[in-house]
Amino acid sequence: MHHFARRTAGFTALIAAAGFVAVGCGDDNDKDGSAASITSIAPGVLTTSVAATHTATHTGEATPHGAAEETRIPAQGGEPVTVSGDIYEKYLASGGPTGPLGPPLEAKADGPDDGEFQDFVGGTIYEPKDGEPQIVWGEIRAAWEANGGANGKFGYPISDEKTIPGGKQSDFSGGTITWVDGNITVTPK
Repeated sequence: MHHFARRTAGFTALIAAAGFVAVGCGDDNDKDGSAASITSIAPGVLTTSVAATHTATHTGEATPHGAAEETRIPAQGGEPVTVSGDIYEKYLASGGPTGPLGPPLEAKADGPDDGEFQDFVGGTIYEPKDGEPQIVWGEIRAAWEANGGANGKFGYPISDEKTIPGGKQSDFSGGTITWVDGNITVTPK
């Protein structure tokens, strides 16, 4: 129970901190371009920092310049690992450290063709240079990696895994991989 309480407290603190940052960044009267920063939300559990400057356009929309969001999460060995940028946003959207991806295994790394990826306990988030980050995991990931992964004929994922009748499917720039009734089908384009 104690471990669960610490995780819940850390996640709750993260959500509260994100609310404070959003309120702080939403002040259009801030003319000095200052940056907001939060560090050490819960000692030993999670550290988050947000740094951004924005300029208001005539339509009232905020345009980020050099926005950088990241979090440091203890990996299985206890050393904090940074999760940042679009991968960080995707990670949070999937549940963060208490979600199905779990904690990170290592820092973000460069992928082929100027893309990037980061491995987590439950899967990997891949992001092509000019695309959106997608999660690949389980048997579909194993089949994709057996076919060369992002370096192979299937290239980067272009969708998250989705539910189809009898199983799951992930789409890649070079084809589709399905897992139906325990069987993998690899279909190149």
